[in-house]
Amino acid sequence: MAKGLTSRKEDYSQWYNELVVKADLAEHSAVRGCMVIKPYGYAIWEKMQRVLDDMFKKTGHVNAYFPLFIPKSYLSKEAAHVEGFAKECAVVTHYRLKTAEDGKSVVVDPDAKLEEELIVRPTSETIIWNTYKNWIQSYRDLPILVNQWANVVRWEMRTRLFLRTAEFLWQEGHTAHATKNEAIEEAEKMLDVYAEFAQNYMAMPVIKGLKTENERFAGAEETYCIEALMQDGKALQAGTSHFLGQNFAKAFDVK
Repeated sequence: MAKGLTSRKEDYSQWYNELVVKADLAEHSAVRGCMVIKPYGYAIWEKMQRVLDDMFKKTGHVNAYFPLFIPKSYLSKEAAHVEGFAKECAVVTHYRLKTAEDGKSVVVDPDAKLEEELIVRPTSETIIWNTYKNWIQSYRDLPILVNQWANVVRWEMRTRLFLRTAEFLWQEGHTAHATKNEAIEEAEKMLDVYAEFAQNYMAMPVIKGLKTENERFAGAEETYCIEALMQDGKALQAGTSHFLGQNFAKAFDVK
């Protein structure tokens, strides 16, 4: 394996990229910024997913799935949220192709323009809270503890296999609570779950803390995080848990 690898001391980033490819975990795809997760790499993901899913269920969470496409107007309802993700959004504007005049290729059918553009999911707060509006009629419906395993798309300009790609696999938990204290307790509890998984299952030491105001998740009041130290001395965000306050509940008229 080490034969032909750039040394870590020489170029840590290059060493990492070469290692992922030579280990047959993943490779670059024909789509810029997206990767192919190969069988060895996906097997690791499946093992991680199984352990985490069990940990989530032990804390009372259930799994659900929400749409990949989000109406553009939903993002506009929470100002800080849209500002934080606007530059990374992939947007669907049409729903049909047609054969080009040359008869060999295809082009977008200009007559098939959507009345409202759809955002390819960068994260799911907006579509989920629009759904919670129908699920929550009184405090008796709380708490809601839902987890989603999904793919998301963020049009990153500088990508790296597994660490930062335009499309990636993840899980996102979305909970609703009767009180502020319950919501904060949940956010802190899930950060502990991430830390336990990283340290006791992945053998990766992490430091728990709070993000600064500038680094907070767009639309959150607090972002709790675990950070891992890479061998080149840089910190790597390894997991986050957010206290959203009432920002999305108010934006989507959840009462």
